[in-house]
Amino acid sequence: METRELANLIFPEVKDISYYEEKYKMRDLPEGAVVTRFAPSPTGFVHIGGLYQSLVAKKQASQTGGVFFLRVEDTDQKREVENGVVGIINALKDYGIEPDEGMIDEENFVGEYGPYKQSMRKEIYQAYAKSLLEKGLAYPCFCTSEELDQIRSNQEKAKERTGYYGKWTKCRNMPIDMMAEKIQNGERYIIRLKSPGNPEKKIKHKDVIKGGVDMPENDQDIVIIKSDGLPTYHFAHSVDDHLMGTNLVIRGDEWLPSVPLHLQLFYMLGFKAPKYAHIAPLMKTEAEGKRKLSKRKDPEAAVSYYKEEGIPKQSVKEYLMNIANSNFEMWRKQNPDKALEEFAFDLKKMGVSGALFDMTKMLDVSKNVISKYTAAEIYEEAYAWAEEYDAELCELLKNKEYSMKVLGIERGNSKPRKDIAKWSDLKETIRYMYQLDKENTNFEYQKITDQEEIQKIVTLYFEKYYDENDDKQTWFDKMKDLAQALGYAREVKEYKANPENYKGHVGDISTVIRVTLTGRCQTPDLYEIMQVIRKRRNFEKNIEESNGI
Repeated sequence: METRELANLIFPEVKDISYYEEKYKMRDLPEGAVVTRFAPSPTGFVHIGGLYQSLVAKKQASQTGGVFFLRVEDTDQKREVENGVVGIINALKDYGIEPDEGMIDEENFVGEYGPYKQSMRKEIYQAYAKSLLEKGLAYPCFCTSEELDQIRSNQEKAKERTGYYGKWTKCRNMPIDMMAEKIQNGERYIIRLKSPGNPEKKIKHKDVIKGGVDMPENDQDIVIIKSDGLPTYHFAHSVDDHLMGTNLVIRGDEWLPSVPLHLQLFYMLGFKAPKYAHIAPLMKTEAEGKRKLSKRKDPEAAVSYYKEEGIPKQSVKEYLMNIANSNFEMWRKQNPDKALEEFAFDLKKMGVSGALFDMTKMLDVSKNVISKYTAAEIYEEAYAWAEEYDAELCELLKNKEYSMKVLGIERGNSKPRKDIAKWSDLKETIRYMYQLDKENTNFEYQKITDQEEIQKIVTLYFEKYYDENDDKQTWFDKMKDLAQALGYAREVKEYKANPENYKGHVGDISTVIRVTLTGRCQTPDLYEIMQVIRKRRNFEKNIEESNGI
């Protein structure tokens, strides 16, 4: 029996590979256009590292006039979770990283190079496996799990590398007639690659991010088709990236050791290999040093965490770009109002070692992002988040007209407020604009602590000095007048020059008014707060309850 007959015995009905080569024609794209992909498995939540990789891949494709597609690699169906594909799709959609092609739900897709789900491409992989069988570059393997365990045990005893290679390949040189007989007898088998590699030889690989890397050739006869007829990851990715026109694979650097195998697969299949760019993992600082961001240990490893916390998607993307390219932070300082899409991303400026993932830094970035929002943008995003995650905040924000005024304080000027990092903090940040904390009226007035003095300041101010129609300068001048009338310096510098001549200064007076109205020493602009809060019906009542007036 010849190898072609064996191949026909194993795959009697699959199409010739020429059918697929004709069906999936070379993409017609501009010179230099990048075709890349995000190819996750639907086996659990989407890791922030996956979002990071997707953002980089989407950016690289879009700025070169290329294509970014979503391919779901679901060949390990034992680990697949319910609605896993939709979870991936929604995670990308939540962050505005929408693929040009790929799956749009569990079964449907858009694009001419689909299906973009590996379990739906079974006959394609079998056609290319059959081609390898015909050429004698693959073979059926009948080893049981017990036999494979024994091979591993013998290798460990002999202190040799584990795996299916060289002298350990029990089925590699089995006569074709014997292989056919076993298949006809119904024996269980898989298809293995007949690797031509020699581990004594090195391959020279030029990674787009890491540069030149030398690695031993692959000599493992890996499984390419499992007993259920589905491919392994290694084989499927080679066939798919060829047929889908992928010319740049952007992935985590845990896959770097697989490069010799993957390049070998492309060579044996007769394909042109794509370029590879291996991204360093996201790291977290611990007492003993740094470690990879962990699905098991770190809640922030899940993309869903940021939605639950109310960190805007733009903040997350800005931060990820911040750690992706070393020059992004400076670009953002120089271009504070430009869209993220205008940044010229460069893969070669990505770090070769693990990028430190710092939640404190992310929240700082988020404060800057939110500081540029309009009141309307904050209201819409915060209210939508509150409807799902915080009923109390949702209730506060129901009065849209008033809430828009609250959220508009210190916005749209040259130095906007930067006290909001995430929507889950918003309730405590603005609560005082709706109601004082009735459980705590022992407010900290800082320098002025005498209750009679506090009452005198508040009473005199609202009886003689406050006028809601005053502009800001007039309002502040009257605050100075009150300070002078009560024995306080009109200016802070006057007080500092001669502290023995005054009880304090105008800042101490304004702090009393601020704390009386808000219960806080630190707030955004007091004039703007009073312009908003005065229109509440309980404005005077608020003062009375907080200060006993």
